[in-house]
Amino acid sequence: MLKFVKGHMESIEGIATYPMISLLIFFVFFALLFWWVFTASKRYVREMSELPLDENNQ
Repeated sequence: MLKFVKGHMESIEGIATYPMISLLIFFVFFALLFWWVFTASKRYVREMSELPLDENNQ
């Protein structure tokens, strides 16, 4: 089975670009997430952290 999959994958033109694209998407996503975490306002973070403890929340 593995031999079939390997042979099939080698026959696809440009197959080596797909892992690079997925790595790029992964890196960009976490870079943007990292940037958002450090630029988020302290007030917003405090409001979200207190949300589970808020008794007026319906």
